[in-house]
Amino acid sequence: MPYEAASSVLENVRVLDLTRVRSGPTAVRQLADWGADVIRIEQPEALEPDGSLGAARHTADFQNLQRNKRSITLNLKTDEGMALFRKLSVTADVIVENFRPDVKHRLGIDYATLSKTNQRLIFASISGFGQTGPYAKRPGFDQVAQGMGGLMSITGVPGDGPMRVGIPIADLCAGHFCAQGILLALYERERSGKGQWLHTSLLQSMIAMLDFQAARWTVNNEVPVQAGNNHPTSIPTGVFQTKDGYINIAVAGEATWARFCKSINKGQWQDHPNFNNAKLRSENRDQLNELINEVTISKTSEAWIDAFGEAGVPSGPIYTIDKTFDDPQVKHLDMCGTVNSPVMGDIDLIAQPVVLDRTPSSIKVAPPERGNATEEILLELGVDDEEFSRMRDQQII
Repeated sequence: MPYEAASSVLENVRVLDLTRVRSGPTAVRQLADWGADVIRIEQPEALEPDGSLGAARHTADFQNLQRNKRSITLNLKTDEGMALFRKLSVTADVIVENFRPDVKHRLGIDYATLSKTNQRLIFASISGFGQTGPYAKRPGFDQVAQGMGGLMSITGVPGDGPMRVGIPIADLCAGHFCAQGILLALYERERSGKGQWLHTSLLQSMIAMLDFQAARWTVNNEVPVQAGNNHPTSIPTGVFQTKDGYINIAVAGEATWARFCKSINKGQWQDHPNFNNAKLRSENRDQLNELINEVTISKTSEAWIDAFGEAGVPSGPIYTIDKTFDDPQVKHLDMCGTVNSPVMGDIDLIAQPVVLDRTPSSIKVAPPERGNATEEILLELGVDDEEFSRMRDQQII
Protein backbone atom coordinates (compact mmCIF):
# COMPACT_ATOMS: atom_id res chain seq x y z
CA MET A 1 0.00 0.00 0.00
CA PRO A 2 1.53 3.37 -1.00
CA TYR A 3 1.99 6.06 1.62
CA GLU A 4 -0.89 8.55 1.75
CA ALA A 5 -0.09 11.65 3.80
CA ALA A 6 -2.85 12.66 6.23
CA SER A 7 -1.53 16.24 6.19
CA SER A 8 1.27 18.16 4.52
CA VAL A 9 2.78 19.22 7.86
CA LEU A 10 5.05 16.18 8.36
CA GLU A 11 4.85 14.59 4.93
CA ASN A 12 8.67 14.58 4.58
CA VAL A 13 9.16 12.69 7.87
CA ARG A 14 9.51 8.91 8.04
CA VAL A 15 8.74 7.20 11.36
CA LEU A 16 9.46 3.61 12.34
CA ASP A 17 6.89 2.52 14.89
CA LEU A 18 8.04 -0.14 17.36
CA THR A 19 5.35 0.73 19.90
CA ARG A 20 2.64 -1.38 21.48
CA VAL A 21 -0.32 -1.20 23.86
CA ARG A 22 -1.23 2.53 24.30
CA SER A 23 1.31 5.16 25.33
CA GLY A 24 3.60 4.57 22.35
CA PRO A 25 0.84 4.28 19.75
CA THR A 26 -0.67 7.51 21.13
CA ALA A 27 2.60 9.33 20.41
CA VAL A 28 2.91 7.87 16.93
CA ARG A 29 -0.72 8.63 16.08
CA GLN A 30 0.06 12.32 16.51
CA LEU A 31 2.78 12.05 13.88
CA ALA A 32 0.70 9.93 11.51
CA ASP A 33 -2.30 12.26 11.70
CA TRP A 34 -0.07 15.21 10.75
CA GLY A 35 1.27 13.50 7.65
CA ALA A 36 4.34 11.48 8.66
CA ASP A 37 5.06 8.27 6.75
CA VAL A 38 4.62 5.87 9.66
CA ILE A 39 5.78 2.30 9.17
CA ARG A 40 4.46 0.05 11.91
CA ILE A 41 6.91 -2.79 12.62
CA GLU A 42 5.01 -5.98 13.48
CA GLN A 43 5.95 -9.58 14.14
CA PRO A 44 4.82 -12.16 11.55
CA GLU A 45 1.39 -13.35 12.60
CA ALA A 46 2.57 -16.89 13.29
CA LEU A 47 4.92 -15.50 15.95
CA GLU A 48 2.54 -12.98 17.52
CA PRO A 49 -1.17 -13.76 17.16
CA ASP A 50 -3.54 -10.85 16.71
CA GLY A 51 -4.36 -9.22 20.03
CA SER A 52 -1.54 -10.83 22.01
CA LEU A 53 -0.22 -7.38 22.89
CA GLY A 54 -2.83 -4.65 23.29
CA ALA A 55 -6.18 -4.64 21.51
CA ALA A 56 -7.04 -7.06 18.73
CA ARG A 57 -6.81 -5.46 15.28
CA HIS A 58 -10.47 -5.21 14.36
CA THR A 59 -11.64 -3.45 17.52
CA ALA A 60 -12.63 0.16 18.12
CA ASP A 61 -9.55 0.74 20.29
CA PHE A 62 -7.02 -0.55 17.75
CA GLN A 63 -8.70 1.25 14.86
CA ASN A 64 -8.65 4.58 16.67
CA LEU A 65 -4.99 4.20 17.74
CA GLN A 66 -3.40 2.85 14.58
CA ARG A 67 -4.88 4.82 11.66
CA ASN A 68 -2.84 6.61 8.98
CA LYS A 69 -0.01 4.03 9.01
CA ARG A 70 1.54 1.32 6.87
CA SER A 71 2.64 -2.06 8.23
CA ILE A 72 5.66 -4.26 7.64
CA THR A 73 6.30 -7.62 9.30
CA LEU A 74 9.84 -8.27 10.58
CA ASN A 75 11.06 -10.93 12.98
CA LEU A 76 13.57 -8.93 15.00
CA LYS A 77 14.72 -12.08 16.78
CA THR A 78 16.45 -13.29 13.61
CA ASP A 79 19.71 -11.94 12.20
CA GLU A 80 18.15 -11.27 8.80
CA GLY A 81 15.14 -9.53 10.29
CA MET A 82 17.37 -7.35 12.43
CA ALA A 83 19.60 -6.57 9.45
CA LEU A 84 16.57 -5.41 7.47
CA PHE A 85 15.45 -3.24 10.37
CA ARG A 86 18.86 -1.61 10.65
CA LYS A 87 18.86 -0.97 6.92
CA LEU A 88 15.41 0.57 7.20
CA SER A 89 16.53 2.69 10.17
CA VAL A 90 19.01 4.50 7.93
CA THR A 91 16.03 5.87 5.97
CA ALA A 92 14.13 6.98 9.09
CA ASP A 93 13.82 10.41 10.66
CA VAL A 94 12.21 9.09 13.85
CA ILE A 95 12.02 5.78 15.70
CA VAL A 96 9.56 5.41 18.58
CA GLU A 97 9.58 2.56 21.11
CA ASN A 98 8.05 1.78 24.49
CA PHE A 99 9.80 -1.45 25.47
CA ARG A 100 11.22 -1.80 28.96
CA PRO A 101 14.40 0.30 29.02
CA ASP A 102 16.84 -2.63 28.75
CA VAL A 103 15.19 -4.29 25.73
CA LYS A 104 16.45 -1.89 23.06
CA HIS A 105 20.01 -2.22 24.32
CA ARG A 106 19.77 -6.01 24.37
CA LEU A 107 18.49 -6.02 20.78
CA GLY A 108 21.08 -3.48 19.66
CA ILE A 109 18.50 -0.99 18.40
CA ASP A 110 19.17 1.79 20.89
CA TYR A 111 19.98 5.37 19.86
CA ALA A 112 23.73 5.10 20.42
CA THR A 113 23.89 2.12 18.06
CA LEU A 114 21.54 3.29 15.31
CA SER A 115 22.80 6.88 15.24
CA LYS A 116 26.21 5.65 14.08
CA THR A 117 24.71 5.10 10.63
CA ASN A 118 22.09 7.85 10.83
CA GLN A 119 23.27 10.99 12.63
CA ARG A 120 19.97 12.77 11.93
CA LEU A 121 17.94 10.07 13.69
CA ILE A 122 15.55 11.12 16.45
CA PHE A 123 14.94 8.20 18.81
CA ALA A 124 11.99 8.47 21.20
CA SER A 125 11.38 6.19 24.19
CA ILE A 126 8.49 5.86 26.62
CA SER A 127 8.80 3.77 29.77
CA GLY A 128 6.85 3.24 32.96
CA PHE A 129 9.19 4.95 35.39
CA GLY A 130 12.16 6.37 33.47
CA GLN A 131 15.16 5.03 31.60
CA THR A 132 17.35 4.88 34.70
CA GLY A 133 16.87 4.69 38.46
CA PRO A 134 15.72 2.06 40.96
CA TYR A 135 12.39 1.41 39.22
CA ALA A 136 13.62 1.55 35.61
CA LYS A 137 13.11 -2.16 34.89
CA ARG A 138 9.68 -2.39 36.46
CA PRO A 139 6.80 -2.99 34.03
CA GLY A 140 4.72 0.15 33.64
CA PHE A 141 0.93 0.28 33.74
CA ASP A 142 -1.37 3.28 33.55
CA GLN A 143 -3.21 2.77 36.84
CA VAL A 144 0.04 2.16 38.70
CA ALA A 145 1.32 5.51 37.43
CA GLN A 146 -1.95 7.20 38.40
CA GLY A 147 -1.43 5.95 41.94
CA MET A 148 2.29 6.70 42.27
CA GLY A 149 1.89 10.06 40.56
CA GLY A 150 -0.61 11.23 43.19
CA LEU A 151 -3.64 11.55 40.90
CA MET A 152 -5.71 8.86 42.60
CA SER A 153 -5.28 10.55 45.99
CA ILE A 154 -7.06 13.69 44.75
CA THR A 155 -9.70 11.93 42.62
CA GLY A 156 -13.05 10.74 43.95
CA VAL A 157 -15.36 11.49 46.85
CA PRO A 158 -13.75 12.25 50.23
CA GLY A 159 -13.80 9.18 52.45
CA ASP A 160 -14.36 6.69 49.62
CA GLY A 161 -10.68 5.88 49.13
CA PRO A 162 -8.46 6.56 46.10
CA MET A 163 -10.10 6.56 42.68
CA ARG A 164 -8.65 6.09 39.20
CA VAL A 165 -9.58 8.44 36.37
CA GLY A 166 -11.96 6.95 33.80
CA ILE A 167 -9.42 7.08 30.95
CA PRO A 168 -5.80 5.80 30.80
CA ILE A 169 -4.57 9.31 31.42
CA ALA A 170 -0.97 8.42 32.27
CA ASP A 171 -0.59 6.48 29.02
CA LEU A 172 -2.24 9.21 26.99
CA CYS A 173 -0.25 12.06 28.53
CA ALA A 174 3.04 10.19 28.15
CA GLY A 175 2.20 9.67 24.49
CA HIS A 176 1.37 13.32 23.92
CA PHE A 177 4.48 14.54 25.77
CA CYS A 178 6.58 12.14 23.69
CA ALA A 179 5.06 13.47 20.47
CA GLN A 180 5.76 17.02 21.63
CA GLY A 181 9.37 16.05 22.30
CA ILE A 182 9.70 14.57 18.82
CA LEU A 183 8.38 17.75 17.22
CA LEU A 184 10.82 19.81 19.30
CA ALA A 185 13.70 17.56 18.24
CA LEU A 186 12.68 17.82 14.58
CA TYR A 187 12.60 21.61 14.90
CA GLU A 188 16.02 21.70 16.57
CA ARG A 189 17.46 19.40 13.89
CA GLU A 190 16.70 22.05 11.28
CA ARG A 191 19.44 24.16 12.90
CA SER A 192 21.94 21.57 14.09
CA GLY A 193 21.49 18.86 11.48
CA LYS A 194 21.72 16.32 14.29
CA GLY A 195 19.26 13.92 15.86
CA GLN A 196 19.04 13.00 19.53
CA TRP A 197 17.48 10.61 22.03
CA LEU A 198 14.43 11.82 23.93
CA HIS A 199 12.48 9.97 26.55
CA THR A 200 9.59 10.33 28.96
CA SER A 201 7.66 8.01 31.25
CA LEU A 202 4.18 7.41 32.56
CA LEU A 203 5.29 8.52 36.02
CA GLN A 204 6.90 11.79 34.85
CA SER A 205 3.90 12.63 32.71
CA MET A 206 1.46 11.96 35.51
CA ILE A 207 3.34 14.22 37.93
CA ALA A 208 3.57 16.99 35.33
CA MET A 209 -0.19 16.80 34.79
CA LEU A 210 -0.85 17.41 38.47
CA ASP A 211 0.11 21.01 37.69
CA PHE A 212 -1.32 23.40 40.30
CA GLN A 213 -2.14 20.55 42.67
CA ALA A 214 1.52 19.55 42.72
CA ALA A 215 2.59 23.18 43.14
CA ARG A 216 0.39 23.43 46.24
CA TRP A 217 2.80 20.93 47.79
CA THR A 218 6.13 22.08 46.29
CA VAL A 219 5.49 25.77 47.05
CA ASN A 220 3.24 25.76 50.12
CA ASN A 221 3.79 22.29 51.66
CA GLU A 222 0.03 21.76 51.35
CA VAL A 223 -1.10 18.20 50.61
CA PRO A 224 -4.19 18.32 48.34
CA VAL A 225 -6.98 15.90 49.15
CA GLN A 226 -10.04 14.51 47.40
CA ALA A 227 -12.75 17.06 46.71
CA GLY A 228 -15.23 14.92 44.79
CA ASN A 229 -17.08 17.04 42.24
CA ASN A 230 -16.07 20.24 43.99
CA HIS A 231 -13.24 22.27 42.55
CA PRO A 232 -10.38 22.12 45.07
CA THR A 233 -9.94 25.91 45.29
CA SER A 234 -12.79 27.65 43.41
CA ILE A 235 -16.14 27.47 45.21
CA PRO A 236 -18.92 26.98 44.23
CA THR A 237 -17.81 24.85 41.31
CA GLY A 238 -19.25 21.39 40.94
CA VAL A 239 -22.23 19.20 40.10
CA PHE A 240 -25.72 20.38 41.00
CA GLN A 241 -29.05 18.61 40.68
CA THR A 242 -31.79 19.94 38.44
CA LYS A 243 -35.40 18.94 37.83
CA ASP A 244 -34.36 16.38 35.20
CA GLY A 245 -30.71 15.56 35.92
CA TYR A 246 -27.45 17.25 36.80
CA ILE A 247 -25.34 20.12 35.49
CA ASN A 248 -21.91 21.59 36.12
CA ILE A 249 -21.67 25.15 37.41
CA ALA A 250 -18.30 26.94 37.69
CA VAL A 251 -18.16 30.13 39.74
CA ALA A 252 -14.65 31.60 39.89
CA GLY A 253 -13.95 35.07 41.21
CA GLU A 254 -16.10 37.70 42.87
CA ALA A 255 -17.56 39.13 39.65
CA THR A 256 -18.84 35.70 38.57
CA TRP A 257 -20.11 35.07 42.10
CA ALA A 258 -22.17 38.25 41.92
CA ARG A 259 -23.62 37.32 38.52
CA PHE A 260 -24.40 33.84 39.78
CA CYS A 261 -26.27 35.10 42.86
CA LYS A 262 -28.30 37.47 40.71
CA SER A 263 -29.13 34.77 38.14
CA ILE A 264 -30.70 32.49 40.78
CA ASN A 265 -32.42 35.37 42.61
CA LYS A 266 -30.22 35.03 45.68
CA GLY A 267 -28.55 38.42 45.72
CA GLN A 268 -28.56 38.35 49.52
CA TRP A 269 -25.89 35.60 49.45
CA GLN A 270 -23.30 38.18 48.39
CA ASP A 271 -23.44 39.68 51.89
CA HIS A 272 -24.02 36.43 53.75
CA PRO A 273 -21.46 36.12 56.59
CA ASN A 274 -20.59 32.58 55.48
CA PHE A 275 -20.24 33.33 51.76
CA ASN A 276 -19.11 36.92 51.20
CA ASN A 277 -15.55 36.04 50.14
CA ALA A 278 -13.75 33.12 48.50
CA LYS A 279 -12.18 31.86 51.72
CA LEU A 280 -15.53 31.69 53.51
CA ARG A 281 -17.21 29.99 50.55
CA SER A 282 -14.47 27.35 50.59
CA GLU A 283 -14.79 26.80 54.35
CA ASN A 284 -18.58 26.53 54.08
CA ARG A 285 -18.80 24.73 50.75
CA ASP A 286 -21.10 21.94 51.98
CA GLN A 287 -23.64 24.41 53.33
CA LEU A 288 -23.46 26.52 50.18
CA ASN A 289 -23.79 23.53 47.84
CA GLU A 290 -26.87 22.34 49.72
CA LEU A 291 -28.50 25.75 49.38
CA ILE A 292 -27.69 25.91 45.66
CA ASN A 293 -29.16 22.44 45.10
CA GLU A 294 -32.40 23.56 46.76
CA VAL A 295 -32.65 26.21 44.04
CA THR A 296 -31.38 24.34 40.97
CA ILE A 297 -33.71 21.38 41.49
CA SER A 298 -36.66 23.63 40.68
CA LYS A 299 -35.88 23.91 36.93
CA THR A 300 -34.63 21.69 34.13
CA SER A 301 -31.00 21.46 33.14
CA GLU A 302 -31.67 23.22 29.85
CA ALA A 303 -33.48 26.09 31.57
CA TRP A 304 -30.59 26.66 33.97
CA ILE A 305 -27.93 26.44 31.29
CA ASP A 306 -29.80 29.03 29.23
CA ALA A 307 -30.16 31.31 32.26
CA PHE A 308 -26.52 30.99 33.29
CA GLY A 309 -25.43 31.54 29.71
CA GLU A 310 -27.30 34.84 29.58
CA ALA A 311 -25.79 35.85 32.91
CA GLY A 312 -22.23 34.97 31.91
CA VAL A 313 -21.89 32.16 34.43
CA PRO A 314 -20.02 29.08 33.13
CA SER A 315 -22.22 25.98 33.15
CA GLY A 316 -22.95 22.94 31.05
CA PRO A 317 -24.70 19.59 30.80
CA ILE A 318 -23.22 16.32 32.02
CA TYR A 319 -23.47 13.94 29.10
CA THR A 320 -23.08 10.26 28.58
CA ILE A 321 -20.65 9.80 25.69
CA ASP A 322 -23.41 9.17 23.14
CA LYS A 323 -24.97 12.50 24.07
CA THR A 324 -21.58 14.21 23.76
CA PHE A 325 -21.34 13.26 20.10
CA ASP A 326 -24.97 14.27 19.52
CA ASP A 327 -24.38 17.82 20.78
CA PRO A 328 -24.66 20.46 18.00
CA GLN A 329 -21.41 22.17 19.02
CA VAL A 330 -19.51 18.87 18.97
CA LYS A 331 -20.93 18.13 15.52
CA HIS A 332 -19.89 21.58 14.36
CA LEU A 333 -16.32 20.93 15.57
CA ASP A 334 -16.06 17.78 13.38
CA MET A 335 -14.59 15.65 16.14
CA CYS A 336 -15.13 12.48 14.09
CA GLY A 337 -13.61 11.42 10.81
CA THR A 338 -14.98 8.62 8.66
CA VAL A 339 -12.62 6.13 7.09
CA ASN A 340 -13.19 2.86 5.25
CA SER A 341 -11.77 -0.29 6.77
CA PRO A 342 -11.43 -3.23 4.39
CA VAL A 343 -12.76 -5.51 7.15
CA MET A 344 -15.06 -3.29 9.24
CA GLY A 345 -16.48 -1.00 6.53
CA ASP A 346 -17.00 2.72 7.20
CA ILE A 347 -16.03 3.63 10.76
CA ASP A 348 -15.90 6.94 12.63
CA LEU A 349 -12.66 7.67 14.49
CA ILE A 350 -11.77 10.52 16.84
CA ALA A 351 -10.30 13.54 15.06
CA GLN A 352 -7.39 15.72 16.13
CA PRO A 353 -8.45 18.53 18.53
CA VAL A 354 -6.13 21.12 16.92
CA VAL A 355 -7.06 22.83 13.65
CA LEU A 356 -4.43 24.23 11.31
CA ASP A 357 -6.51 26.11 8.80
CA ARG A 358 -4.00 25.92 5.92
CA THR A 359 -2.55 22.46 6.55
CA PRO A 360 -5.24 20.48 8.40
CA SER A 361 -4.99 16.92 9.66
CA SER A 362 -7.22 14.19 8.33
CA ILE A 363 -7.99 10.54 8.93
CA LYS A 364 -6.77 9.36 5.56
CA VAL A 365 -6.61 5.58 5.84
CA ALA A 366 -7.81 2.91 8.24
CA PRO A 367 -5.22 1.01 10.29
CA PRO A 368 -3.21 -1.32 8.09
CA GLU A 369 -3.74 -5.02 7.91
CA ARG A 370 -0.66 -6.79 9.22
CA GLY A 371 2.24 -6.45 6.77
CA ASN A 372 0.21 -4.64 4.11
CA ALA A 373 3.26 -2.72 2.88
CA THR A 374 5.98 -5.30 3.55
CA GLU A 375 6.70 -6.07 -0.08
CA GLU A 376 6.86 -2.50 -1.36
CA ILE A 377 9.04 -1.30 1.54
CA LEU A 378 11.48 -4.19 1.16
CA LEU A 379 11.65 -3.58 -2.59
CA GLU A 380 12.83 -0.06 -1.74
CA LEU A 381 15.61 -1.67 0.32
CA GLY A 382 16.69 -3.84 -2.63
CA VAL A 383 15.08 -7.14 -1.62
CA ASP A 384 14.22 -9.09 -4.78
CA ASP A 385 11.25 -11.42 -5.33
CA GLU A 386 13.23 -14.58 -4.65
CA GLU A 387 14.60 -13.26 -1.35
CA PHE A 388 11.17 -12.00 -0.39
CA SER A 389 9.57 -15.42 -0.89
CA ARG A 390 12.34 -17.20 1.00
CA MET A 391 12.16 -14.84 3.99
CA ARG A 392 8.39 -15.12 4.11
CA ASP A 393 8.60 -18.92 4.12
CA GLN A 394 11.15 -18.77 6.95
CA GLN A 395 8.98 -16.34 8.96
CA ILE A 396 11.66 -13.66 8.84
CA ILE A 397 8.99 -11.35 7.42
